[in-house]
Amino acid sequence: MAAMGWLTPRRRSATARSVLAGEAAAEAARKTSQQLELEREAAARAEPAEPSVPEFPVVGDAEAAAFFDLDNTVMQGAAIFHFGRGLYKRKFFQRRELARFAWQQAWFRLAGVEDPEHMQDARDSALSIVKGHRVSELMSIGEEIYDEYMADRIWPGTRALAQAHLDAGQKVWLVTAAPVETATIIARRLGLTGALGTVAESVDGVYTGKLVGEPLHGPAKAEAVRALAAAEGLDLNRCAAYSDSHNDIPMLSLVGHPYAINPDTKLRKHAKAREWRLRDYRTGRKAAKVGIPAAAGVGALAGGTAAAVALHRRRR
Repeated sequence: MAAMGWLTPRRRSATARSVLAGEAAAEAARKTSQQLELEREAAARAEPAEPSVPEFPVVGDAEAAAFFDLDNTVMQGAAIFHFGRGLYKRKFFQRRELARFAWQQAWFRLAGVEDPEHMQDARDSALSIVKGHRVSELMSIGEEIYDEYMADRIWPGTRALAQAHLDAGQKVWLVTAAPVETATIIARRLGLTGALGTVAESVDGVYTGKLVGEPLHGPAKAEAVRALAAAEGLDLNRCAAYSDSHNDIPMLSLVGHPYAINPDTKLRKHAKAREWRLRDYRTGRKAAKVGIPAAAGVGALAGGTAAAVALHRRRR
């Protein structure tokens, strides 16, 4: 009994100590939690508030629109060269012209810039090729050429930017030196509002081989955007413009939200100096640094040219 009497008080004493320890731990936890909460609140008050980033594009802003250059901004390569490939396939011209188109396209993709002499030569060639053909005929062929050579060359990143403006209820226009008929086909296929492009003269629905004015290039693009904005009741300070080329600096400078997309060296430097937004959807470190398109794209072009030469040799 003595042993039992000795054990019982000790057992009760241990239980009491356990209860005391539990209560003490709970109280300490509450105090610690309150202290931590006070410290977090103090730290939050001490940290500078992050600047709020306004929503862009602004949903429902009817006075805003977006203007996208086409060649190497929305689409890899130049539309007029792809169009030329399609016309060659349909025997609109001979192999000599195809070789010139292929060389100009290779230069454009490798250099990542527009060569004015090449672009002028391409336009002159295109005008001479379509002279005497009906506008409706070239529009129908243009639909086929889009599916054959252009659909797979749309930059997904740029397409997403355009869609963001559409989703915000804004109009989206292509602005390009390519023929307006070609640009309109591309705009329609992408679900865009429309296109500003070079206008070729036609009489009674037949191409004359001349232009109306000059190619929509450089400053002419800015004038086209300015004229369309006035007609549409747009506030250019609330509009956005996207391009890869320093030739489009006049257009980009016209709007409140300029973007440099896959920029050439001159545009990249200009955009950084003015803190314009930049996006580069080309792949590979070299492409990002010096403006060269992805190796896969160059390989595809080389393969296509080689295939054309091989086909010609077999025919001979």
